Amino acid sequence: MKVIILCGGLGTRLREQTEFIPKPMVTVGGKPILWHIMKIYYHQGFNEFVLPLGYKGELIKEYFMHYKWKNSDFTLEVGKDKGAEFHNNKECENWKIHFIDTGLLTKTARRVHLLKKVLTDEDGFMLTYGDGVADINLKELLEFHKKKGLLATITGFKPNHRFGLVEERDGKVKKFKEKPQMSDMVNIGFMVFSKKALDYFTEEDVMLETEVLPKIAKDGKLAIYEHKGSWHYMDTQRDWEELNKIWEQKPVWKIWKD
Repeated sequence: MKVIILCGGLGTRLREQTEFIPKPMVTVGGKPILWHIMKIYYHQGFNEFVLPLGYKGELIKEYFMHYKWKNSDFTLEVGKDKGAEFHNNKECENWKIHFIDTGLLTKTARRVHLLKKVLTDEDGFMLTYGDGVADINLKELLEFHKKKGLLATITGFKPNHRFGLVEERDGKVKKFKEKPQMSDMVNIGFMVFSKKALDYFTEEDVMLETEVLPKIAKDGKLAIYEHKGSWHYMDTQRDWEELNKIWEQKPVWKIWKD
């Protein structure tokens, strides 16, 4: 099953990092967050990726075109047409990646529509955002989707409030709640779509979150899988700093071995 990772946005709320590079190429622990996301999928048996490109997409292409020599020791005899002789035994990931230019300002739902040419031979596909990581069990998610038998499944997560809350009654403070867990879930990506769901993705330039998913839900064909582990996203400079701190201390989404 192919995995779509949305890579085309401008990343305007992370301008400190994205002025010169696309958001998926912003590094966490020295590696692009896109690499982290792909490793999560690859470790669980998914190795074919579709990257709908937009803002500075050529930098994503360049990164993977040079991936092997950037991650290997090698000898190169300049002036001789021998190519590089690689020394280390470390094998690169067995990734098959489709790079599809989908426009600079194209909205997320139409980006998926423009990928249909590489999705037609599939029973379905996975889809996630290019800025979030989690210690999610993808095989369990896929099994949940199949059991529900609906057109699509999103992954829900109950995050903690960013701020502490105050409980009051009649103008008096009754209790402080230090960043309690929300009662409602947010959509964190890691979605699964059946092939028939492609009918909801049209030429219309609209957002997946505000148009397509609500329509599927209105038709009673959208399931939600609750992820009870950890989830971290990179929306602002503060988020980026926090992700790098977590990577140094306890990278809970690192489910693979070096």
